[in-house]
Amino acid sequence: MSSINKLLEVMASLRDTQSGCPWDQKQSFATIAPYTVEEAYEVADAISREDFVGLKDELGDLLFQVVFHARMAEEAGFFDFDDVAGAIADKMLRRHPHVFGDAAQRAAGPVAGSWEQIKANERAQGDDVSTLAGVAKALPALKRAQKLGKRAGTVGFDWPDRRGVQAKIREELDELEAAVGGRSAPEIEEEFGDLLFAVVNLARHLDVDPEKALASANNKFERRFRDMESAIIEAGESLEDQTLEVLDKAWRAAKKRVG
Repeated sequence: MSSINKLLEVMASLRDTQSGCPWDQKQSFATIAPYTVEEAYEVADAISREDFVGLKDELGDLLFQVVFHARMAEEAGFFDFDDVAGAIADKMLRRHPHVFGDAAQRAAGPVAGSWEQIKANERAQGDDVSTLAGVAKALPALKRAQKLGKRAGTVGFDWPDRRGVQAKIREELDELEAAVGGRSAPEIEEEFGDLLFAVVNLARHLDVDPEKALASANNKFERRFRDMESAIIEAGESLEDQTLEVLDKAWRAAKKRVG
C-alpha cells in the first residue's frame, strides 16, 4: 500500500461514524480551516529556520489538512482527494506550456506574462470574471493588498513607477494627519488602512515581499530589544526605571552588538 493510500485510509477511519474519533467526526470545513492556515505558517517557519527534519513533519501536518478537507468533501458528495490531485496536476500542465506543450511551445520557452494570461483565461471561464477574482479574502492583509495591487496592475491600473507610489504615501500621510486632528476614530482607521495599502504597493514596485520584510523587521526588533533588556538587567537595573534618553542609548548599543 502506498503511503498516500495509507493516509487516506487513516482519515477515513478517523471520520467513521461508528468507530472513528469523536473529535474528528464533528469537524467541518469551517472548524478545520484555522488549523490549515496554522500548519501552512508552521511549514514556512521550519523553512525560515532551515529545520529540514521539522519541515518533513510540518509538510505531513499540512498534507493531513488537505486529506481532511478532501475526506469531508467526499462525504458530502462534492469531490475526493483524487479529484484534488488531478485538478492541480491539470492546472500545472496548462500553466507550463513551455514544459508540457507542443513542440513549438516548448521551443519558445517561458514567455513573459504567459502565466498571468493563462490564469486570466481560467478566470474568464468562471462565474466571477473580475480582474480581482480569486484573491482570497482570508489571506493576511499585507499579502492580499499585494495581490490586489498586482492584479489591478495587469490591466494598467497602477502607478507608472515608484515615485508615483511615494507621492501617494505622502498624500495618505497628510490625510491621516487630518483625520487625527479631527479625532474621528473610524476615519483615522480608514486613513491608516489607506496608508498601509499604499506602502504595500511601494513594496510591490520595489519587488519586495512586504510580509517577509515586516517579518524580518519584527525579528530584528526582537533581537535588539532582548539584547538591550538583558544588558540593563545584568547591570542590576530595570527597564521601567530608565529614562527615554537612557533607553535610546542602550538601544543604539544593542544595535551595534547584534545588528
